[in-house]
Amino acid sequence: MAETKGIKNEKIGSVVSNRMAKTIVVEVTRRVPHPVYKRIVSKRKKFYAHDEKGEANVGDVVRIVECRPMSKLKRWELSEVMRKAVQVATDLSAIGIAAAREQRVSKKRGKK
Repeated sequence: MAETKGIKNEKIGSVVSNRMAKTIVVEVTRRVPHPVYKRIVSKRKKFYAHDEKGEANVGDVVRIVECRPMSKLKRWELSEVMRKAVQVATDLSAIGIAAAREQRVSKKRGKK
């Protein structure tokens, strides 16, 4: 009998969500030929992965490794963050720009 205890399945994908505690959602894209038409199509699948330290952010490219089931959907864990995404600041005061006040515009028309 062949033993395969040391080999675990690995996938590389990008993080699409990290809003849950210690959990990230990783989207893995693969390109395969269509079974009938033989044209290359992209297939996407989302995996829930365990991120103990909370080090992955949205847009990061990560490697996930198969592990024991941790919950109903989580069967993967974060192995490493391969490439960090560029984080864009939404707070304009952090870069020295004062945010303009938004004026509320009424959609009601005045009576004539």
